[in-house]
Amino acid sequence: MKKIVILAFFASFFTMHGQTDLKKHYEAFYKQMRTQGDIRGAINALTHLYVIEPSDARKDTLAFLYANSGQYVQAINLLGTDKDVSASDMAVDIKAISLKSLDQPQLAVQQYEILFDRKPDAFLAYELADLNLQIGKIEEAKKHIAYGLANAKDDMKVPFYESKPAYEVPLKAALTYEKGLLTYNEDKGKIDEALQLIDEAITLAPHFNLAKQIRQALDNQKTKATATKEEEK
Repeated sequence: MKKIVILAFFASFFTMHGQTDLKKHYEAFYKQMRTQGDIRGAINALTHLYVIEPSDARKDTLAFLYANSGQYVQAINLLGTDKDVSASDMAVDIKAISLKSLDQPQLAVQQYEILFDRKPDAFLAYELADLNLQIGKIEEAKKHIAYGLANAKDDMKVPFYESKPAYEVPLKAALTYEKGLLTYNEDKGKIDEALQLIDEAITLAPHFNLAKQIRQALDNQKTKATATKEEEK
């Protein structure tokens, strides 16, 4: 029995010693991969570290590396999709960006709400306005558009990626465009008011391609509706 206890002690000692050596190895490996700018290697090293010694900080950093390299599914698989108000700012931000990128507005809006509740700003208001409009929450979108327009500064810009190359427009232009979309979605009879708002957005950002495309689509719809009315007379 005494021999078994001694063997168990030594087995435990060598296991702990081996884990310590592995931890040191992967810490050095992770540092070297970061130095070389090798994201895949850094993810590999940090995954091993997280398995050896799990922590929220390691998990959040690993999710950040995934999301920053466009691997949004992996980031979400790691962090989950729950609305966790106790999660770190980094974790919530990663979940918000990843879920938005994966075209999950219903889930993404929950994460942006946490961020906005913690520290509201015009950029978060824009994200919430856009997402709420996508899921049909008109009143929520309206509230955030109003906040965004009241707090946006002239030097604030947001990127758009629907065309190549990507481009930026002033945040005020993006919010005014969202207000035009909201006006039309709220009442299809207000198409002229919606067009006027989108024209304002284009005036603020003459290269605003998405606004131009939507303006053309609404203008075509207006022309078709007018023609239909004329035929019915």
